[in-house]
Amino acid sequence: MDDLSKGAAWIKGQIVPIAKATIGVTDWAVTHSDVTYDVVPVWNGAFFRLNDYLERFQASITASHMDIGMDTDGIAIALHEMVGKSGLKNAYCAMVAARGTPLIPGSRDPRDCGNHFYSWCVPYIHVVKPEIAEQGVKIWLSEDTRRIPPDSVNPLVKNYHWGDFTAGLFEAKDRGFETVLLPDHAGNVTEGPGFNIFCLKGNSVSTPSKNVLHGITRRTALELCQEAGFEIAERDLSIEELMQADEVFLSTSGGGISPVSQISDRVFSNGTAGPVATKLRQQYFDLLDHPDYRTKVSY
Repeated sequence: MDDLSKGAAWIKGQIVPIAKATIGVTDWAVTHSDVTYDVVPVWNGAFFRLNDYLERFQASITASHMDIGMDTDGIAIALHEMVGKSGLKNAYCAMVAARGTPLIPGSRDPRDCGNHFYSWCVPYIHVVKPEIAEQGVKIWLSEDTRRIPPDSVNPLVKNYHWGDFTAGLFEAKDRGFETVLLPDHAGNVTEGPGFNIFCLKGNSVSTPSKNVLHGITRRTALELCQEAGFEIAERDLSIEELMQADEVFLSTSGGGISPVSQISDRVFSNGTAGPVATKLRQQYFDLLDHPDYRTKVSY
């Protein structure tokens, strides 16, 4: 019996230990980063907002001109079977649509590729370590790297094009920061590797609307802010406005809502986690256990 406790993968209908999961070296997923994907969290033995993640994944598949030969129900069955067999009660669960290998050898036409689906899960990943998130994340606002323009790569389709994020992470890590936030070419902020950013000023919470993934955790954060009585704005957010915020926080499927204590040289909340963001963080984790958002896994 294979040990799946470190992670499992669903490949061509088979469930294997994640260390044994492979795809071909000539798959365009590898050679061209020609992939769309999504990540749904599993918490205390249940998927969180599974239908919302599946809906967005299907929209991304359509936008990518792929046909993986599976409908939403089939994808859900694969995810349930994989996580169930892994035994993981808290997991980071990815679903992937890949362009595949050309069915006509040597073809450069993407329509000739055999699109396919695979998925994998590992023990829950925190984009920001919990102990850091609880103290407040220190983020570097990149000075050298700009976000890929949306007319080059559609940010609404979750993808593997991380050249800009990786360059920005080197900037941040070399300066002692936890992660990076990328601006666009017009002086507005966009997003970071795996997270959306939020700005709290007075009774208003703003988050960028353009050149960002409209994340499901982003949606959850906006809903929580609205329920708390804040005015919500999805719009262009300038660097200057962000730096004048009362509080800043980020959202990610890998860890929920995290307060930000510093962006480059600007310190927020006296260098600690702000009270509003701290409360929102706890509300997010409470919501993970709300029955209206949970789809239980059969183990």
